[in-house]
Amino acid sequence: MNPDLSIRPIGVFDSGIGGLTVARAVARVLPHERLVYFGDTAHLPYGDKSTAAIQAYSVKICDLLLKQQCKVILIACNSASAAAYELVREYVGSKARVLNVIDPIVAHVGQAYAGRTIGLIGTKQTVNSNVYRKKIDELDAGVQLQSLATPLLAPMIEEGFFDNSIAGNIIESYLTNPALEGIEALVLACTHYPLIKKQITDFYQGRTAVLDASDVVAAHVQHYLQQQNLAAQPGKAAPVHHFYVSDFTRSFEESTRIFFGQEVHLEHYPLWE
Repeated sequence: MNPDLSIRPIGVFDSGIGGLTVARAVARVLPHERLVYFGDTAHLPYGDKSTAAIQAYSVKICDLLLKQQCKVILIACNSASAAAYELVREYVGSKARVLNVIDPIVAHVGQAYAGRTIGLIGTKQTVNSNVYRKKIDELDAGVQLQSLATPLLAPMIEEGFFDNSIAGNIIESYLTNPALEGIEALVLACTHYPLIKKQITDFYQGRTAVLDASDVVAAHVQHYLQQQNLAAQPGKAAPVHHFYVSDFTRSFEESTRIFFGQEVHLEHYPLWE
């Protein structure tokens, strides 16, 4: 790739605003990179959509990100990574590199937890797709994976219910499920879950490591850009990020501040006119 590509932005997309936790982690480790974020708020959550629907949305979003000249497209959604990664890679071709949020976590688990038992929580789509189990089994590292679908967590977080007793009760009822017994680490396999990492960590009281996927993915993106000579050089001014949503509401704007950790201006961009 020629040097001009390094100045192009990184595209990040998700079914809603949860992927902003990944975008925030990427911005933290790559402060010189410009981000173009697309949240498909008109169709969230992807967790209960069919594979065909998720693929159709993903391809449409990639059209926008390619128009924005993105050098890399990061699928910051577990459901879309499971359902559409291969198709998106084929669709985008040589116009941009495509990364997902699943492979970096699988690689990290294989290296850090070989021969051990780990748990995973995520949406129904992510857990039922068995994508993590298949990929972890392929590593042949003796990792025993115990997964649990936790469908109430993402909507609860989007509604701002993540720091009170209601949230505490829901989190506890999931984490005490027999499916998660005897685990040494828990993978938070949904981009919303970093916002409740503290409550989950408090529940385990140091007995179980809690793996924040957003940090693992951000480290992978950083390594990938350096490896491919695609990293942006430090500029005089801080990069200006762009944030698009397919359906705009005031509550999304408020939530984006929580998820991204700073003031965000959302632009409305309907996928289908």
